[in-house]
Amino acid sequence: MKTVHKDSIKERCVIFARHLIDNKSTVRAVAADFNISKSTVHKDITQALKKVDIGLYEQAKEVLEINKKERHIRGGEATRRKYILG
Repeated sequence: MKTVHKDSIKERCVIFARHLIDNKSTVRAVAADFNISKSTVHKDITQALKKVDIGLYEQAKEVLEINKKERHIRGGEATRRKYILG
């Protein structure tokens, strides 16, 4: 599990975005990898990052759009695993 200093939003949003892009990950996976809430990851990437690094934001946005288009394919996979693993 990776850790991120909670006080530096600028650094945190860049770290989350890089992780998302490099691993072609989902917000849920980034949140799990950093042990932080999905809403924090999503807010950092979609709001704070736009003000910090517009180029990185555009790259992250592309990954988020792909995830959005594919979510119906995953169709509840995370929920299924949640109930299987208890």
